Amino acid sequence: MAPKNRIIIDTDPGVDDVLAILLALSAPPKDLEVVMISVTYGNVPLQSCLRNVVALFHVLEKELKWRESAGKNIGFRSLRAFKPIVAVGAEHPLEDELLMADHFHGADGLHGVHETHPHLSPTDAWHSLFTDSASEPTEPAEPPSYSSFFSPSKTAAHKEMLRILREEPEDTITIVAIGPLTNVALAAAEDPETFLRVKEVVVMGGAVEVEGNITPCAEFNCYADAVAAARVYALTSPTPASTMPPVLHGKSTLPPYPAKLPRQLKLTLFPLDITSPHELRRNFFVEKIEPLKRSGSPLAQWADTFMIGTFNKIDSILGDGSEAGLSLHDPLCIWYMLSREDPAWKPVPKPEDIRVETSGQWTRGMHVVDKRVRAKPGEIDTKLETHPEDALDALTLDDVPGDTLSWLSVRKGNRIRRIIASPGEDLFAGVLVNMIFE
Repeated sequence: MAPKNRIIIDTDPGVDDVLAILLALSAPPKDLEVVMISVTYGNVPLQSCLRNVVALFHVLEKELKWRESAGKNIGFRSLRAFKPIVAVGAEHPLEDELLMADHFHGADGLHGVHETHPHLSPTDAWHSLFTDSASEPTEPAEPPSYSSFFSPSKTAAHKEMLRILREEPEDTITIVAIGPLTNVALAAAEDPETFLRVKEVVVMGGAVEVEGNITPCAEFNCYADAVAAARVYALTSPTPASTMPPVLHGKSTLPPYPAKLPRQLKLTLFPLDITSPHELRRNFFVEKIEPLKRSGSPLAQWADTFMIGTFNKIDSILGDGSEAGLSLHDPLCIWYMLSREDPAWKPVPKPEDIRVETSGQWTRGMHVVDKRVRAKPGEIDTKLETHPEDALDALTLDDVPGDTLSWLSVRKGNRIRRIIASPGEDLFAGVLVNMIFE
């Protein structure tokens, strides 16, 4: 029987990205298959992000052997049932300057774990898995043993994304984007019709009614490539051209979308509003991880290094002596994929017109919502029969005096499904830790 959910994880690991991937790989096979891990830049440069993904599989190989020898529950059932593709994507944003979050995640993205635990880090032979042999003369005679858990691809991540969407039945693949949206935007621009075969795009990004975490009004992933985010969000609109980012300096990295598209994109947004309150606290983590470390768990030793480094960093940022808590931004998207049928997951009553600012000096990456109390004329008279494909009707629906930038149009603007409640802010940390480490 096919899994309920088959996903592509587009990621820039990163501490919470690694936790998200581990959670996905520990899922029951009936619930979740990770079809591909699409790697992008973000928290640290692209090659460091890729190294962290490869290291994750290297550690899991050791962990599974240790669990088996110790007579413990092996776990990681999805990992053992399926073999995801790992593909390498964009090195930089579409049009913005490159931004890193190594101030928070450490220079390698995992608080120096590769230096402190070299035995848990793969040798540089992994590079050959993702490059042509002609340009990589040091290719080993045989692939590293840990690569048996994934299929390395030498094709660009956005092209692999499109290939999967083209070959798999429509509405069977969900993209879970937990990094900058560059890879997703590249796929959508190259072949929008194929891209729109996706079942859903789940995005960790943005700050709607709360402050940002990289600027006063922007969240990191969206700020890192605001143009990519704006382009992807635009596909949720009945008229994508209405919310596309403006072309600056007379040129655009990617072409506009065709005027006619087969359907609108379903995009489910997890902004800081919902992700930040879901925390993994230091004392709870230490209590769970210490016995496993003493028992010899490679995964516990590896994770403890970057988690304690993260808690220490949070302490230095807050400086108020309170117990550090890591917001589980990215893992929350995976929990949604595992439990989306739970009625406790609540979206906004109807999709919101959330637009991304791409050209503001102080507001780049800001998620803009029209909070004015103004009716949309096209929605007032529900008995009025209109034909939006007719030019006259379209003009009537959209021509609202004083409506600058078409915020009151029923045919323009984005349609974002934003999540505002989960099965439990206090529940999730226990679910995460138990699934990964027990």
